[in-house]
Amino acid sequence: YAGHYLAGRRDMGRFWSYLTLFMIAMLGITTAENLMALFIFWELTSISSYLLIGIDHEREAARDAALQALLVTAGGGMALLAGLVLLGAAAGSFELSAIVLQADAIRGHAHYLPILALVLLGAFTKSAQVPFHFWLPSAMEAPTPISAYLHSATMVKAGVYLLARLLATLGGTDEWTAVVTVAGAATMLTGAVMAVMSTDLKRILAFTTVSALGSMVMLLGIGSAEAVKAAIVFLFAHALYKAALFLVAGIIDHETGARDVLELGGLRRLMPYTATAAVLGGVSLAAFGPVLSFAAKEMVVLAVAATGPWQVPLKIAIYATAVLLAASAALVVIRPFFGVIPRHARDDIHDPSPGMWVPPLLLASAGLLLAIFPGAVTAALLAPAAGAVHHLAGELHVSLWHGINAPLLMAAAATAAGLLLYRTRPRWVRLAEPLRWIAAHGPTWWYSLFLRGSMAVAKWQSGVLQSGYLRRYLLVILLTLVGLVVLAAWWAGGVRVPFDARDATVYEVVVAMLIVASSIVAARAKSRLGSIAAIGVAGYSVAIIYILFSAPDLAITQFVIETLTVILFVLVIYRLPRYTKLTSAPARLRDAAVATMVGGLITVLVLAAQAEDTRPDLSAFYAANAVAKAHGRNIVNVILVDFRALDTLGEITVLGIAAIGVYALLRMRSEARR
Repeated sequence: YAGHYLAGRRDMGRFWSYLTLFMIAMLGITTAENLMALFIFWELTSISSYLLIGIDHEREAARDAALQALLVTAGGGMALLAGLVLLGAAAGSFELSAIVLQADAIRGHAHYLPILALVLLGAFTKSAQVPFHFWLPSAMEAPTPISAYLHSATMVKAGVYLLARLLATLGGTDEWTAVVTVAGAATMLTGAVMAVMSTDLKRILAFTTVSALGSMVMLLGIGSAEAVKAAIVFLFAHALYKAALFLVAGIIDHETGARDVLELGGLRRLMPYTATAAVLGGVSLAAFGPVLSFAAKEMVVLAVAATGPWQVPLKIAIYATAVLLAASAALVVIRPFFGVIPRHARDDIHDPSPGMWVPPLLLASAGLLLAIFPGAVTAALLAPAAGAVHHLAGELHVSLWHGINAPLLMAAAATAAGLLLYRTRPRWVRLAEPLRWIAAHGPTWWYSLFLRGSMAVAKWQSGVLQSGYLRRYLLVILLTLVGLVVLAAWWAGGVRVPFDARDATVYEVVVAMLIVASSIVAARAKSRLGSIAAIGVAGYSVAIIYILFSAPDLAITQFVIETLTVILFVLVIYRLPRYTKLTSAPARLRDAAVATMVGGLITVLVLAAQAEDTRPDLSAFYAANAVAKAHGRNIVNVILVDFRALDTLGEITVLGIAAIGVYALLRMRSEARR
């Protein structure tokens, strides 16, 4: 579908790359055994969805939607990271198979409530639960194939999956049941209300997705075996029909150039194959008829009926949601395909190529066929999934007909009421007009307020700290360093500095004085050449210290580096303006004081480090393994190249990036000259 829908785009290679990256991330989430691995893939879905939602980056709306999705889901991801760290610490392991064995201990742990709150925050933001639901409809700025894949079956289900995966560990408590059930029910109802109030096809489907996600979360909040079975069946059914309806919406947009249902009508004659897929998907959305979603809804009602004091408010919420979703299904299907043809309608509209209408027809038909023959997926997919979530799930039976019972009558009544609501929708919209002010100041408004406030603070903070003067940056960094170290030393009760000047030899004293004198000369020199010469003297003096302490290899390295540095400095100074004093005497005194403080601090820290007990076995390890494992007799080189290879690789990478930056600047300069 995507290949046909996006045919002719210049960035198809980028699209396929991003989509593949997202697929890998989702597979990583669902197959990860380690909490940290799961989190890495979790964040990778946020990054890849950001790239996919904003793939039309030349449009401001696409950029804003991508940023909104990233900020909300990645913000929740930071909370999830803290929760997973606490969970691993409480369980004594980060392996999920080991954590589930410690479920009772975790639920009784002192950190259970913080763990629960942080994990739920991560799951709710990812699965668009109230009040974080606003990012999902905004993400409809993405091309339709992305919406169908990310926002009907995969990314938004990640939070539901996480709750299901951790149900056996964190579920079963009053806190879990209350928070998760109420949040899910509120989201279910909110999404359905917003869907009926919308007229854009993709936004309607997005809000019905929010409602469906709320239903799944509500069932996992209940947490019983029957509720888990219902959640699994509904999750599977929803993926089929919602993806189909998204693809249908894409076809309508692709062929007519419009997505507002009020501007569409009579498409069943012009697009018969697309209309067939839409009708099947709409029946599944309404969940009344021989479709898998109807069987799932029946299981939902039966699971809620066994919740005791929760059943009355939950049944009311489920019924109201069913009415609203039936109206939404009519809005998506009846109005565009069976409504009155608009006066300005084009006469060249037709079904697209089979590459576009076959996929939604297959998905929508699967919801019908699998309801008639549920055994095709029950034993292979649904029952193992339910058993993995709840160990008491037992056998899973999916059936369309259980006789004339309460769920059937409820579904029929809800569908009839939904069709009536669709027919009288304009009247209800007018009656709800005064409530638009409340909706206008909902989560989206608070997000915008937060974003504007963050940008204002960032602008102010940048104006204060990013002055553009390197000396100010250095002053802030160095004074902060001195202040924090002094505070830490005071907090620790002082620093032990074992230093006895009588241990120093004459040679060491002379070399030290030479370093100090050359540093003073470099700071007070009237010319750049004099400063460079003085700096070179200090560097060569350090090399002499290496020789005095029996480190000839370091001395040779120091000699080479100093020689090269002096040569480079001398070559560069010819390109620089004349040496002038740009600062006042008080400023220079201030700089000298800061430099003295930093130098004294580093000296104290080095001496204090020498007083600490070191691990003698580490030196012995390097000495014993330098030749045996790294095949090198220079232990320092072996440490850098072999034992600390990744560190060295990082340094090389930094240099490589810097070289690329320099090359880019030079190219820009040459292009500007041309």
